[in-house]
Amino acid sequence: MTGFQVRVAVGPADREAAFAVRKDVFVVEQRVPAEIEYDAFDAEDADTVHVLAVGEDGVPLGTGRLLYGPAAADKTGGEATVGSLGRLAVTRAARGLGVGVALVRAIEDAARERGLAAVDLHAQTHALGFYERLGYVAYGAEFLDAGIGHRAMRRGL
Repeated sequence: MTGFQVRVAVGPADREAAFAVRKDVFVVEQRVPAEIEYDAFDAEDADTVHVLAVGEDGVPLGTGRLLYGPAAADKTGGEATVGSLGRLAVTRAARGLGVGVALVRAIEDAARERGLAAVDLHAQTHALGFYERLGYVAYGAEFLDAGIGHRAMRRGL
C-alpha cells in the first residue's frame, strides 16, 4: 500500500470509519475501556473537526480530532486561541507510511482555518518523539489517562 488521502470527515459514514479505527487502536490494541474512548465531543454538533485517512482502496487507515472553542477549554487551560488535537490513531497495517504525520498536519490546517494560534495535545509517552519531530514541545509532568502515561505538548502555528 502506497497511497492514501486525508480529508475532513463528513457525514455518518466517515464518522463511523473514524470510530472504527479508534476502536481497533485504542479499545482493542491498547485496552482502553470503550465507555471512556467515546465522549460528548464525538457528537456532530460539538466544536470538533474529525479527519480521516483512507487508502486508495477506500479502507480507513487513521483518524484524529481537533477540539476548538469551548470544547477545547478543559484541555488547553481555557486559552481561546489554542485547539486540542486528540484521538490520533493509525491502524497497525498503515503505521510507518506517513499517515500519522499527514493527520497531524491536516488537524493543524483545520486549526489555522479557525484562527487558532497553537495546538495542544496529550501524547502517550511512547509517542513523544513522534510529536517532537513535528515541532511539539512537552510541558508539565507526566500523568495517567486510561492507565497510560501521557505528557502535555504544544506547537505554535
